Amino acid sequence: MTYQRPFVATLSERFTAERPLIQVLAGPRQVGKTTGVRQLMAQGVWPHHYANADDVLVSDRNWLLEQWQKALLWGDGALLVIDEIQKVVNWPETIKALWDAQPGRLRVLLLGSSALQIQAGVTESLAGRFELLRVHHWTFAELQAAFGYDLPRYLAFGGYPGAVALESDPDRWYAYMKDAIVEAVIGKDILQSHKVANPALFRQAFQILCAYPAQEISYTKLLGQLQDKGNTDLIKHYIDLYGGAFLLHALQKYSPKAWLARSSSPKMLPACPALYSMAAGVNVVQNAEQRGRAFELAVGAELLQQPGQVFYWRERNDEVDFVYQYRDALYAIEVKSGRKKSAKGLATFCAQVPQALRVIVTLENFPHFSANPRGFLAQVAV
Repeated sequence: MTYQRPFVATLSERFTAERPLIQVLAGPRQVGKTTGVRQLMAQGVWPHHYANADDVLVSDRNWLLEQWQKALLWGDGALLVIDEIQKVVNWPETIKALWDAQPGRLRVLLLGSSALQIQAGVTESLAGRFELLRVHHWTFAELQAAFGYDLPRYLAFGGYPGAVALESDPDRWYAYMKDAIVEAVIGKDILQSHKVANPALFRQAFQILCAYPAQEISYTKLLGQLQDKGNTDLIKHYIDLYGGAFLLHALQKYSPKAWLARSSSPKMLPACPALYSMAAGVNVVQNAEQRGRAFELAVGAELLQQPGQVFYWRERNDEVDFVYQYRDALYAIEVKSGRKKSAKGLATFCAQVPQALRVIVTLENFPHFSANPRGFLAQVAV
């Protein structure tokens, strides 16, 4: 049986409501958004009309109107799915007008490959009419269930199911990651919709940022490695763009005072282990230091898929790998991978922040963490 990602069940539940809002899928390229939507339609719960804006030469307001009418022919409550919605000119305004003219007549699902354009479009024009469902990279638990991954394989290749068949040939795997994933995001999603003065510098910055997984690094140091002049605002802008495209995360230092958190040096986290392997080579798991970084990255990346906020903390030589805040709970999380580092950070942090709950994630308990991160934290935190 084909593996079904959790977002499919979430969509099914939301569309079962009496008057569901517009559902919008956003997430990185090549993680199974379209496949999941096809699985949803195959359930046959609602009559549906599927259209892909990539299949036509001109996708405009009239094309969207035509798709809306085709869905209406299936009757009230039918499901309309528009894939690659970002290819349609002025799509947010058109969807808004159609929805407002006939609220609730159709179930509407929008998705596409450009996370940046989709998120910008819905937040600007469809306020109050939509729910955004973020589909992230594949977790260890998912890859284990679907492809029988063990942890070393996940730390070397984890994140993109489309690359699984290429893992035996590192050159093909690297080419797929570079061309089908990273370059597609940079060239099509970012550079076509955002002004970047020096695209070559922008691409170089990505390679540098991916080479510092789970490491705190100053903007000044990052800037010094770029082969061009710039300033820290430029680096921050680059990081924001890569973050919006689901490629990189920059964690801020935890502080009860928000302005101190914003002014701290970031801790860089590629969004999945495969992006680190692409920068450092797939043999990272053979080096203890790099393997430790990859494992810490894996824990942080899966933690960032949860609702809430993720930080790091450091004071002189004391550090906490991740500080996770969800509703009223605050977790201080130490990642143990065999890499040598001070163990005093948890005690120092909890002495300063008494309400923090301590958690240690190890190679042994990581499968339990990956299967249900928030449940794991609630169960083991002390």
